[in-house]
Amino acid sequence: MWTRGKPNTNLIESCSINQLRILSCQLGSSRHYHIQTKQRASSDGVSCLSSDSAQRKARSIVGIFWDLDNKPPKTLPPFEAASKLRKAAEQFGFVKYMVAYANQRALSYVPPLVRQKRNDRKVSNDLEYTCRVCGRRFYTNEKLVNHFKQIHERENTKRVNQIESATGSRRVKLVAKYAAKMHKYKNACRDISTPKVGYGLVDELRKAGFWVKAVSNKPDAADVALRDHLVDMMAKRMIECVFLISDDSDFVEVVKEAKSRCLRTVVVGDVMDGALKRTADASFSWAEVVMEKAKKEAVTVVGRWKDRDVLKKLEWTYDPERDKKYYMLSDFESEDDSDVDLFVSEENDDDDDDHFLHKEDNGAWWELGSETKCDGSIGYP
Repeated sequence: MWTRGKPNTNLIESCSINQLRILSCQLGSSRHYHIQTKQRASSDGVSCLSSDSAQRKARSIVGIFWDLDNKPPKTLPPFEAASKLRKAAEQFGFVKYMVAYANQRALSYVPPLVRQKRNDRKVSNDLEYTCRVCGRRFYTNEKLVNHFKQIHERENTKRVNQIESATGSRRVKLVAKYAAKMHKYKNACRDISTPKVGYGLVDELRKAGFWVKAVSNKPDAADVALRDHLVDMMAKRMIECVFLISDDSDFVEVVKEAKSRCLRTVVVGDVMDGALKRTADASFSWAEVVMEKAKKEAVTVVGRWKDRDVLKKLEWTYDPERDKKYYMLSDFESEDDSDVDLFVSEENDDDDDDHFLHKEDNGAWWELGSETKCDGSIGYP
């Protein structure tokens, strides 16, 4: 057995040199094998990450823009309504941005059903209030608040003081011991101590992942802010598909601008024959989103868009200016080719004439007189 301390000299002396070489080779191969497995694991992780990022890049980026002044969630709780909207928008691509704008009145709005339930609860006072820390039930909210302050608030202060007074490993153990209880206390304290504005619209939407912005109570303040935000994101090319929840016809120009920038546009609203739905590429009603019909129909809409893109690439379009330029260039090239051929033919003709002259000339020009004189036709005395 090998030990971590001093080497065993007797064992080393008894082993031969060949055995030591075999042991060293085995150790080296095992280390090399572990290194290879680690490298393979790391390469597999990198390949998985790269494939996920490639799939995400292949999908178009979707931005959800919610006009809470015009379309507040009336039939569903805010968190559930936001979740259904996100599921419907995910069928068109990767949802990266979720924005909601509203004024103070819309954020403090309470639906009639919730208001009626609260009134019935106050009148009858039969419904029970449950403590979220220990589970005890109370018939009034005042008793629940007193119970929470007298028992659970004191227990939490004791835990905090105990953790702050401890140091080192004991502090770490106490934090791990009280983590679950303190987390439960914070959740219960948020519901009891924080007064609800409306029916928790802002908190529920933020919990669902929306960025909620409150504006002033001026008329159309939320519409203007949402429109500016949408135009700014389109100018920066941050989105490729606009998912708008509104019935306001003031957004028609924004939707037209998005279509001119080659962006997909989807509108959710209850006005069936509105100008906003006629302008958008696809439209759904609020009931279709609630019943998740929009999630199923979105698949066919996306397939229709893909087919349209393929047909646009394949179809032939007549452009008179382009054809005119093309034919002018082709005529000019043909004229140049004819001029070149004519020039080449003329050069060939000149070469033939020179060759013929060379054949006719049997001597120099000063020898003409002697030849004609010998013939007796022309000559000097």
